Amino acid sequence: MRNLERAHIVFTGNVHGVGFRFTAKDIAARLGVTGFVKNLPNGSVEVICEGTRDRITTFLGDINDRMSGYITDYKLEKDPAAGEFSSFDIMF
Repeated sequence: MRNLERAHIVFTGNVHGVGFRFTAKDIAARLGVTGFVKNLPNGSVEVICEGTRDRITTFLGDINDRMSGYITDYKLEKDPAAGEFSSFDIMF
């Protein structure tokens, strides 16, 4: 697991009830990114994902491209990967 990063992203806007989690899961599966996505009680969506820098960058770009009409802002923090995920899941 070399050169892997971990990204913690919180998206805000009209991001509940618009297919955001399923879109994120679809993109992650295509790119081989692991982690999870979940709705937060305050109306935002949280993503924690791991992958190479390039794959995470592509993942975030693809989410922005497909969901830009719903996202008003996001907060991104990056750390070294912990290697705790084997897939990308939707958390409920």
